[in-house]
Amino acid sequence: MGMAVGKKGVRSDINITPYIDILLVLLIIFMVSAPLKTHEEPIKVPKPASVTDPKNVKPDMIIVEMDLDHTLRINQQPITIDKLGSTLFEVFKRRLNRNMFIRGDAALPYGDVFKILDIAKHSGASDIALLQKGAPPQQAANPPKGGK
Repeated sequence: MGMAVGKKGVRSDINITPYIDILLVLLIIFMVSAPLKTHEEPIKVPKPASVTDPKNVKPDMIIVEMDLDHTLRINQQPITIDKLGSTLFEVFKRRLNRNMFIRGDAALPYGDVFKILDIAKHSGASDIALLQKGAPPQQAANPPKGGK
């Protein structure tokens, strides 16, 4: 804080130059350290494919589906969310292939799908792919343009 005594009286103002210097040093530190941050869970995004037929599903694949009304199915068999973890644990306990798919409607909130993802991870699933139903693959690959 500096004070200047002049003809018109005492004038006090704050010298903000040191604060700007500290701000710029912190900005540089955060810019350098941000790319070094790593994430624990690798994400593998599947490439969009043609609409799959239930007839073309391999028998060893685990597909958990969630509809808009939050009904769950494992390979077309209805199940409740309370029994999902124990059922997946029993399935993965007997298998070497611990891959699975979660298929949800495009209008579902991500938090609802994340609950299933969390249950599957704790049940022993190693690789989990997310699938979208309710929208054609072309629409998912090319988002609509425009401001509205």
